[in-house]
Amino acid sequence: MTRIKNIISNQYHQLNLAERGRIESLRDLDWSIRRISQALHRNPSTISRELKRGTTTQINASTHIFEQSYLAETGEAIYRKHRLNSCYRGLFDHCQTFCNALVTALKARPRMHSVDTFVHQFKTDHPRLVCPSTPTVYRYIDDQRLAIRNSDLPAKLRRRIKCPGAKHHRINKKNLGHSIEERPAMVQARQELGHWEGDLVKGKRVESEPALMTLTERVSRLEIIVKLPNYHADTCLKALQNTLYDYGTEHFKTITFDNGSEFKLLDQIQGPQIYFAHPYSPWERGSNENQNGLIREYIPKGLSLHGFSDDDIAKVQEALNQKHRMTLGYANAAELIEAALAS
Repeated sequence: MTRIKNIISNQYHQLNLAERGRIESLRDLDWSIRRISQALHRNPSTISRELKRGTTTQINASTHIFEQSYLAETGEAIYRKHRLNSCYRGLFDHCQTFCNALVTALKARPRMHSVDTFVHQFKTDHPRLVCPSTPTVYRYIDDQRLAIRNSDLPAKLRRRIKCPGAKHHRINKKNLGHSIEERPAMVQARQELGHWEGDLVKGKRVESEPALMTLTERVSRLEIIVKLPNYHADTCLKALQNTLYDYGTEHFKTITFDNGSEFKLLDQIQGPQIYFAHPYSPWERGSNENQNGLIREYIPKGLSLHGFSDDDIAKVQEALNQKHRMTLGYANAAELIEAALAS
């Protein structure tokens, strides 16, 4: 028995008009699908699909009876029509559900999502829907293809490239209490909950104006915001002590504050150990500084805090604690604290 050599190509190519013409002529000779496929070196399935595509009904001129017959020109015309409709129209045209939801989320006030966290959440919640990547979304925003502008993303506008190695050399500021250099190494390593960073967010820079005391937990990024009637040193001391009592002093092991004079009495605090960062070194309290920058989205610099109620401040705090963060594996502070308390 001789073995028939397989001469059908493994790489598929669309049929051309000449091949369709041969199919028409061979079909008129009553050749079978398999015989035509061998003659054209094509897969039988390809021939079968082509016959279905190009078969049309027409009247026989001699018998005046309707007959089904394959026409090469009909097959070619239908193929070209399908090709026009099958071209890829671009990712943007296929992700309008995502785009509409993104605009709503980013324009919400207070806003709980960044572009990156919304992309991650959307992919998790809607795995079957088209979702662009974070860099692609930023390109859409820059190209004004979305109803979002860079002005709606304050953090994006604030970003700037810092000169490497740039340092401040200032010595005209007093060191308060225990220095950050005395802080245990495990605090820097973020190995356990209960170590916090703190500072003030000021509206108008007048001591008699209200201010916000902000506390940020270093592991979970949980945020506590307390509105102060002013930012005198005794006011800060009293407000912090009351906050520790309200939340439970057992949840505060250490707090690292800025070296500002408004914190000069905080070494009198009962409960956690208070440390102070070096003068003009905000990066030593990076988590708190980042949170303060996010607060500015809701409370711009220079705007008096008299117009913000305790309820307004509570909503800002809630928004920050519900905000999903890439650094937390796209979890949020509230989820991490809840899990920690449950365990």
